[in-house]
Amino acid sequence: MNKTPLKELKNRMERFKEVMNASNPEWEMTVIFSKINLFYFTGTMQDGMLIIPRDGEAEFWVRNSYERALDESLYPQIQPMNSYRGASQNVKKLPVTIYLETETVPLALYQRFTKHFPFRNYKPVDIPVGKVRAVKSKYELSLLRKSGRIHQHVLEDLVPGMLQEGMSEADLGADIFKVLIDEGHHGLTRFGMFDTEILLGHIGFGESSIYPSYFDGASGNIGLSPAAPVFGNRERKLTKGDLVFVDVGCGFDGYNTDKTMTYMFGQTLPQHAIDAHNQCVEIQNKISSQLKPGAIPGEIYTSVMAELDVDFKENFMGFGKRRVKFLGHGIGLQIDELPVIAEKFTEPIEEGMVFAVEPKKGISGIGMVGIENTFIVTPHGGECITGNNPGLISVF
Repeated sequence: MNKTPLKELKNRMERFKEVMNASNPEWEMTVIFSKINLFYFTGTMQDGMLIIPRDGEAEFWVRNSYERALDESLYPQIQPMNSYRGASQNVKKLPVTIYLETETVPLALYQRFTKHFPFRNYKPVDIPVGKVRAVKSKYELSLLRKSGRIHQHVLEDLVPGMLQEGMSEADLGADIFKVLIDEGHHGLTRFGMFDTEILLGHIGFGESSIYPSYFDGASGNIGLSPAAPVFGNRERKLTKGDLVFVDVGCGFDGYNTDKTMTYMFGQTLPQHAIDAHNQCVEIQNKISSQLKPGAIPGEIYTSVMAELDVDFKENFMGFGKRRVKFLGHGIGLQIDELPVIAEKFTEPIEEGMVFAVEPKKGISGIGMVGIENTFIVTPHGGECITGNNPGLISVF
């Protein structure tokens, strides 16, 4: 079992308090409920709550499973609780305002919590936590690099040999998932976006990759059914001349990378599609070269978009009316983290941040071309940790 080092956990808590003191100097207490943030601060994601006072040590109150929390975590302050009532009896002074994860705490949980913790007001802590998580430590980067190596090997080396005429999108998705697990993938693709479920990612043959989807990304997906619009379709079979689009997550010990690879099956795509794909690769490389400390994500976005001609912008980062207004996103414990390479993000990026850069373009009759890789911010520009293959791999 790979346990998060105690020094790492202490550094995270110290950085969180520094960010809170700077951004919300009046804060007195934060309470964390979401399992992802519990894992970040304690090294385990058991059901409970982490009470973080401005002064003093934070305590992790665990309902299920206290025994497993002790087994998995090196965090020193772990206490058992049957209900919020028991934990409340150990809080000597309750502030008027408590900072909560407003993006993830449901109303029912909030009501149960306030029954025993009768504070008057709440304020959001989502952005301060996001800022702390955005800058990765050497320990976190080592896990991301391991995920990146798995990702590169599977999508660049192994997937071409999996493609067989007549197989379905779901068949390919299942094959990719098994191989990723065999290679060390932790098995989940986690998103922070509310109520978003994705098993692995988007697997699409031809125009399947531009099918309408609720997912907030450039590509689309028919999926398994209207009740499960994810993974790949059972009925869409691979035929000669298809563009194969594979946009899947990978992860190691909690930390995710994101990568998109495309393949030409049976024959070469029309030249205009190849040209569009190659331009997406050039955009990716241009963005990655600017991923240096001090760069402004919004400025990267506007400068890149300003250089594109009108024809190329049509169906860029989506298809038809379904287009997204970003070129990349932070990534770590979840696929979609802060910051985002988008117009409104104006705070400078920092060394150790990690971005998935994903310029893509939908093409009628063909599907989604383009690329995505994961980059670490360094003084010399983005360090790609998921491979340098430009995509459109020929499988003839």
